[in-house]
Amino acid sequence: MLASAVNSLFRYRFPVPTDPLRDAISSQVARLLKEERQKRGISLNSIAEIAGLSRQTVSYVEQEVQSPSLDTLLRITWALEVELEQIIARARKAVLMKRGANLEREK
Repeated sequence: MLASAVNSLFRYRFPVPTDPLRDAISSQVARLLKEERQKRGISLNSIAEIAGLSRQTVSYVEQEVQSPSLDTLLRITWALEVELEQIIARARKAVLMKRGANLEREK
């Protein structure tokens, strides 16, 4: 609990600079997690229960309200029976392909 309070304090005093690529990949990861859940026809409640998380946490991750910890991501992907590495690789590839297409249009 103390560590959380300290992290919160430092987060506001010393914000991490934004990185557009990182932010785009994070956004894509959230979209892919939701897509995988819906593709499997699994409710938020079911994923949350299997993952040992609250429904609100899973919802916040999918809606990009909350940046998930590594533990939360691992729990969600485990509940979905997908590999976190695959989700991240797919997200990165989609973002880089989109950026490449945008660069081509600008030429």
